[in-house]
Amino acid sequence: MAKKQATLDHNYTEDSIQSLDWKEHIRLRPGMYIGKLGDGSAKDDGIYVLMKEVIDNCIDEYVMGYGKTIEIEVREGRVRVRDYGRGIPLGKVVECVSKINTGGKYDSQAFQKSVGLNGVGTKAVNALSSFFRVQSVRNGRTTWAEFERVN
Repeated sequence: MAKKQATLDHNYTEDSIQSLDWKEHIRLRPGMYIGKLGDGSAKDDGIYVLMKEVIDNCIDEYVMGYGKTIEIEVREGRVRVRDYGRGIPLGKVVECVSKINTGGKYDSQAFQKSVGLNGVGTKAVNALSSFFRVQSVRNGRTTWAEFERVN
């Protein structure tokens, strides 16, 4: 017996195909990156995954001997994390927090030990935050970048 062929294409055309930028993709499908969003009231809410992503970077620096202090401050719905490690190379600060699959952990010479390796962590934190600021200090110089979610 022959199967019936669907006659409706539900308007599936070239216009149905979308290409999302990194922020849109993470925001549309946060579960792929952090599990459920949540508001912090449950232990598996994504806010904790986001905090862990940033803290893991600090721990990587600490474990490799580049920073012996990590400061974490949580106040009024904001989180501030600071380590005293090597700092992101100043010319790559924006890329490291806004260009998917970008990071220094692909080079085994720069990071012999690392908690995260996929180049997504801080990008997900940036995309899912209402405000995100990154600052790097290296050799007495500093640079920073700020991102604000506008809806």
